[in-house]
Amino acid sequence: MNRRQFIQTTAMATAATAALDLRAEDSKGVHWPIGCYNRPWREAGCDYDATLAGLKEAGYKVTGLLTVSKPDAFVRARATPEYLEDLKKKIAASGLKANMASLGIETGGTQENAIKDVRKQIDNTKFLGIEFLLTFGVEGERYYEMFYAVMRDAAAYAEERGVKLVMKPHGGGSGAADEILRCLDAVKHRNFKIWYDAGNIIYYTGKDPLEQLKPIAQHVTGFCAKDCDKQHGEVWLEFGKGKVDFHAVFSELKGAGFNGPVMVECCAKGRTPEEMTANTRTNRLFLEKIFTEI
Repeated sequence: MNRRQFIQTTAMATAATAALDLRAEDSKGVHWPIGCYNRPWREAGCDYDATLAGLKEAGYKVTGLLTVSKPDAFVRARATPEYLEDLKKKIAASGLKANMASLGIETGGTQENAIKDVRKQIDNTKFLGIEFLLTFGVEGERYYEMFYAVMRDAAAYAEERGVKLVMKPHGGGSGAADEILRCLDAVKHRNFKIWYDAGNIIYYTGKDPLEQLKPIAQHVTGFCAKDCDKQHGEVWLEFGKGKVDFHAVFSELKGAGFNGPVMVECCAKGRTPEEMTANTRTNRLFLEKIFTEI
């Protein structure tokens, strides 16, 4: 090899290494949407108008209608057309976008009535233009078969209306990986996915959220963010103060091709709405930092 060939070869190798380094740099970090549920402000006794104001003050652009109350049925079957119309206008006027609502399942009656009730909630979700409808599953083995049947109908009915049906870990029939896989196998529908909740894995089962995520990561399309210090312990925590290893959990999701959204559910408990607003902002900033690192 003469001097010119050596220089050319070295230049090519240097350029190739730089390109590899650039690709590696480009692959670092994620840009998943971060939103926040209404639960922190509901915990502080706020109505939904105050909640929307708090969400904006905390720097959020996306919210989820998680915690139902007497004045706020959200998409539940008891919501009237007038209420839904007003809620739709209220969310639009706030400048925020609601991407998710929670689903209630009536287990005290017949399966037929439960299906009818859930279909009404799907229709309400569609009316509000909300993308995801989230079920918590059910507790008590006597309700499992009914739940699976209702979800099979709901998954198909929701898909026809452009609504994505999802389930979060919440103890009982959706406690951890084995129970979640059982639900997925029983429902067997492409429109039935998982919104993971690492904090709930600890709270309800005491198991390792990372290990419980691995068998189901490919089915996860959203994330409910909360920390937890121990089984049946505290979930009103600043992220990083409990036992959830957010960096490891989000790295696992990234490897599985996850693309958000990530929704803050809890924060350090405040005595006032202003404190809840500040604490939810703290958790948003925590997530943003993690997302630049993974």
